Amino acid sequence: MNISCLIIDDEKLARDLLVEYLGDYDEVEIVGQCNSGEEAVKSIDSLKPDLIFLDVQMPGMDGFEVLEKIDHKPEVVFSTAYDNYAIKAFEENAIDYLLKPIDKERFFQAIERVRQRLEANESNVNRLVDLLNNRDKAEFSSHLFVQKSDKFLNIPVNEILHLEASGDYTVLSTADDQFLSSSGIGKLENRLDPNIFIRVHRSTIINLNHLKEIEKHFNGGLVVKMKNGKSFSVSRTYAKEIRKKVV
Repeated sequence: MNISCLIIDDEKLARDLLVEYLGDYDEVEIVGQCNSGEEAVKSIDSLKPDLIFLDVQMPGMDGFEVLEKIDHKPEVVFSTAYDNYAIKAFEENAIDYLLKPIDKERFFQAIERVRQRLEANESNVNRLVDLLNNRDKAEFSSHLFVQKSDKFLNIPVNEILHLEASGDYTVLSTADDQFLSSSGIGKLENRLDPNIFIRVHRSTIINLNHLKEIEKHFNGGLVVKMKNGKSFSVSRTYAKEIRKKVV
């Protein structure tokens, strides 16, 4: 595992010591050094390091203010001469808190914690990617069986125009009929291909193959109009997914 690292401290001797200690780790690449909080904010967001060694007390902007202003969120090891910031540091989810002068053995313990945290994060990301890939490859339902009277009717999903929530039930509409499913709309959404069936409201899913047009309202809202003449308002939550399909 390669680890990009940024050192932030207003004291050159402190930065030099960290550079010396990090020289024992081939997998750690020092991508920069900063001697002020303002410089640190710019460097963190531009270089996007995996890890920063961060001093607490610096002129102009302290280490905690740096963490409040950055967009990129690296792993953090605080290094400071003061022990009264430790609780606040760990509230910021810091990996470790090193007191100056930094003992070499104590520094190595911090690096080991960094490795463990980054490896755990990488493992979590890989699991998430696998889950998403498996979802993309999932076999979505081509037919749904919906009870009507004492029968279970076979409905091809490509014939469903739209689905509307009705309490704990869902109304499925085709060109010729309507069916009441005992499954909630969220459960049915998971069984439908998201490239064809998209949610336009928490209570409405439409089949894009049966969408006629999208109308913009004066207030900036959107309305989808289906080929069967039915219209549905698009909630703000789902409007951006509609706009992604506009070319």
